[in-house]
Amino acid sequence: MASNRPVSPGDAARSTAADIGWRVPVRGLGNAGPAMNLVAETESEESEEPTGSEVEELSWISWFCSLKGNEFFCEVDEDYIEDDFNLSGLSSQVPYYDYALDLILDNEPPHDVLLTDQQHKLLESAAEMLYGLIHARYIITARGLAAMLEKFKNNDFGRCPRVLCEGQACLPVGASDVPGQSRVNIYCPDCEEMYYPRSDYHCMDGAYSGTTFPHLLLMTYPKYRPPLCREVPYVPKMFGFRLHPSAYGNREPAPLRPAAPVAADAVEGEAIEGAVEDEAMSKPPQS
Repeated sequence: MASNRPVSPGDAARSTAADIGWRVPVRGLGNAGPAMNLVAETESEESEEPTGSEVEELSWISWFCSLKGNEFFCEVDEDYIEDDFNLSGLSSQVPYYDYALDLILDNEPPHDVLLTDQQHKLLESAAEMLYGLIHARYIITARGLAAMLEKFKNNDFGRCPRVLCEGQACLPVGASDVPGQSRVNIYCPDCEEMYYPRSDYHCMDGAYSGTTFPHLLLMTYPKYRPPLCREVPYVPKMFGFRLHPSAYGNREPAPLRPAAPVAADAVEGEAIEGAVEDEAMSKPPQS
C-alpha cells in the first residue's frame, strides 16, 4: 500500500543516491580525495552481521564436555537422558535433581524461580554430578561403547606410563561405583594395571567411569585388546652387572594390614562353642 506522506527534498536525494550508488568525496579532502561508496559500505556491514540461522547455540552437554579436564567424558545422547527408565534411582542421589536435569537438557527454568549466586553454584555442581552418573550408565550401552571407542582410538584417555608397554592407549576406570570414593584412574590393557592420569584429569570422580566400562569395551571389541605382555621385566644393574637377589636383603618388610574387626556376637558365639567342646572332652566316656 503506497504512503500518502509527501516526499521531502532530502528523501528524494537519498533515494536517488541509493538508486545510482553515489560516490561522494570525503569531507575535508576536496574533490581530489578518495571517495567512499556509502551504499556499498552499508550493505557490506549488514552482510557481515550473522543471522539467527547462522549462529548455533552450544548445548550444555557439548559445553561441559569441551571444558578442560573433561576429556574423559563423551556426549550422552539427549534421547537417552529423556528416558526416565535410564535415570532410575538417581533422583535420590543428586540434590536439586529436577533443576539439574532441566539444566542438562537446556530446558527453560520456571519464570517464578529466582536463584542466588550460591544456589546457582550448587545447581551447577548438582548438574555435573547428575551428568557423571548418567555418563557411567551410558558408556556401558552399545551407543556409549561406540562413542568411547572412538576416543580410545584417538588416545584421548592417555597412554600407559610403563616403558615396556610402549605407549599403549589406556581407558578410564574407577576404583568404586559410588561417587566420592576415589578419583578416576587409567587402565592399561597391556600390563593390566591401573595408573594415575595426568594432573589435568584428577578432578573427575572415578564413579563417572565406573569399574565395568574398560573390561566391557575390550570384551565387546576384542580386536582392540593387545596381546598379553610377554617382555622380560626390568633387570636392575650396577656398572653393567646384575644385582644379586640378596642386594636388598636389609629391606624392611611391608607392615601387615590390620585384620577386619569381628562382631561381638561372633566372638561370644565362638567362646561358648569352645567352652562346650572343652566340657565334652573332660567328661569320661560312658560304657
